Amino acid sequence: MHPSTATVTGSVLLPPLPLPPPLPPSSSSSSSPVQTLDLINHLLSILLLSALSVKSFVGRWQVLLSKLSSLRTSLSEISDSPHWSENLLLHDLLPTLLSTLQKTKSLSDQCHDPSSYTGGKLLMQSDLDMASASLSALLHDLDLLIKSGVLRQSNAIVLSQPGPGSSKDDLGFFIRDLFARLQIGGIEFKKKALDSLLQLLREDDKAAVLVAKEGDIRYLIHLLDSSHQPSLREQAAVAVSVLATSGDSSRNAVFEEGGLGPLLRLLEAGSSGLKEKAAMAVEAITADPDNAWAISAYGGVPVLVEACRSGSPLTQTFAAGAMKNVAAVEEIRAALAEEGAVAVLVQLLVSGTDSAQEKAANNLWILASSGEDFRASIIREGGLQRLLQLIQESSSPDTLEHVLRGIYALSSSALAARILSSSNPFILQLGELVKHGNVIVQQMSASLLANLSISDASKRAIAGSMGALVRMVESSKPVGLQEVATEALASLLTVRSNRKDLAKDEKSVLRLVQMLDPKNEMVCKKFPVSVISAILAGGSQRCRKRIVAAGAYPHLQKLAEMDVAGAKKALQRLAGNRLKSIFSRTWRE
Repeated sequence: MHPSTATVTGSVLLPPLPLPPPLPPSSSSSSSPVQTLDLINHLLSILLLSALSVKSFVGRWQVLLSKLSSLRTSLSEISDSPHWSENLLLHDLLPTLLSTLQKTKSLSDQCHDPSSYTGGKLLMQSDLDMASASLSALLHDLDLLIKSGVLRQSNAIVLSQPGPGSSKDDLGFFIRDLFARLQIGGIEFKKKALDSLLQLLREDDKAAVLVAKEGDIRYLIHLLDSSHQPSLREQAAVAVSVLATSGDSSRNAVFEEGGLGPLLRLLEAGSSGLKEKAAMAVEAITADPDNAWAISAYGGVPVLVEACRSGSPLTQTFAAGAMKNVAAVEEIRAALAEEGAVAVLVQLLVSGTDSAQEKAANNLWILASSGEDFRASIIREGGLQRLLQLIQESSSPDTLEHVLRGIYALSSSALAARILSSSNPFILQLGELVKHGNVIVQQMSASLLANLSISDASKRAIAGSMGALVRMVESSKPVGLQEVATEALASLLTVRSNRKDLAKDEKSVLRLVQMLDPKNEMVCKKFPVSVISAILAGGSQRCRKRIVAAGAYPHLQKLAEMDVAGAKKALQRLAGNRLKSIFSRTWRE
């Protein structure tokens, strides 16, 4: 080093600068944090002056000078923190920083005296760039510690779980401390930090929101890369999965910080356990329609299809759910067809878990509803037959609902409609589901009964479901239930014996008449009017008598005056014999 040498910076000629005394010998491994920081500050003063007077590689030294100045500011702020020396992370960082500065000092000496190095210009440029990169990384870690606030807390050296009822401030400090250790510390620090993060997420349902706000989710996602130690990767995958499935804010944080791509890579090439966690997170992320499109951008369609084909039962279940989420996007549906998704979904109906079967059926419903090509493919792959088998085998109302939706969508195909209409066991099953299923299952079953061309024999076989259909006409929820129940009844009442059976059912007739009452505002009048008209369509005098005896006539008169659709026609059918009697008496007189 040449203290007498003037230095040119830009166009300003600087006078010679005095240098501090030589650096004292030290053993950083045995020094206390305070001693190590003193050594760092001393060496930093030397380097700041030296960087101003260096003659070689001036451009690179200007960059180094900027980083050394920032380092001095950060170290000054750390010194002002009352508990900085207690922080275990600094116990690791400071010796690393001292070593980096010592290497930088050696480079500085060589640049002041070009004859002192023989490695060549390119090697020196590379060494200076490496020193600059090391300083950047250390500055990042120090800045992270400072911003986290952990250096100002006396309990910062203890990574302890906040107790029940802890304030948001306490939890926020804990999370910031935890993520500081996760990013700065060595392997053991990272493992303990992840352990604490998982414990917090498992024990506090509301913690995910605060973790998404206070933690560095991007860095947590970074740990999913294959370059990280397997145990860290496994823990990080669990944490990301929990965050993705805990609520909207934490799920969106995972997506917005770029989590979908790494999760899909895990699903494609991770261990069995990692694939399960990744599939769970992908399903949760794609549950938001605004995120579903991104599956295609990351090339995730073949990954999902393969996970459904060959993954563990859990992986298959979650992957099927993710596939169901993205199938609503038209471009992705086309990609699913190209990747053979239909055959995989049909196979899941056979071999998947109960949950996988439900999601596969839901998937097939979405695909079947989107066009004839998908319907033909599903039928060709045996999907219709498998759905029909599931009706007999499954006891889950949710699975039954999705199976019926899938069958209903397939019934738009002429081939499927013929198969379904001619299947007496299926028609009998629909009759039972109308009587005993939940309201959604009842609605789907009624929709199928209304739309299929069922034989008279099959209609007679399920006449026992008409009472349940009448009760459905009376129910205003869910939307569309009254309409499909009315249509199903109209179909069954084309058979004479069914009309007689329903007219004999006093409870059902009374319900229909009560629904006709204009004062009853719970039911749209066109539905009970349509059912009454269907009962009277055959002209049976006994049916008319029972309807009249139940009190339907005055209600129909009022509804006809109100121009309710079908009311005049129903009134004419109900008054048929009465009018004939009047005309007959008039003729005789």
